[in-house]
Amino acid sequence: MKEVFFVVEEALEGGFTAKALGESIFTEAETMEELRVNVKEAVECHFDTDKMPKLIRLHFVKEEVIAV
Repeated sequence: MKEVFFVVEEALEGGFTAKALGESIFTEAETMEELRVNVKEAVECHFDTDKMPKLIRLHFVKEEVIAV
């Protein structure tokens, strides 16, 4: 595997959540710096050394609601 993709969203209660696409990996953190560390640790725990992806991509999703 060359890459693993995460969808990153702002959590309703504050902080951020990250969910991997196609893998059972989920993590959360209060800051973006902490989230990057948590994502890397989660990937390292999830994959065996020989199947470790070379890259982790974070896709940021921001939702805005506009009242009409």
